[in-house]
Amino acid sequence: MSGSTKAMAIVTCAALVLTTAYTVALGSSGWLWFGWIVLGVATAGMAAADSAEATTDPYGPRGPLGPRAGGAGPSPR
Repeated sequence: MSGSTKAMAIVTCAALVLTTAYTVALGSSGWLWFGWIVLGVATAGMAAADSAEATTDPYGPRGPLGPRAGGAGPSPR
């Protein structure tokens, strides 16, 4: 999990705590809960994208040395 995804998860948890505290103290607010759900879905999307990115090859199909790895490409002069 990248740093930005961890930060987003922390913000989402903090928003849940604050929304719950507001609901207990002052009564329920549908807009607060709606906002928290949107934030939670965005966080889940970031985590899913981060997870999918971690399973792909970071070097791509050409390998870590670029297009000349394996003899492909023009010869150096």
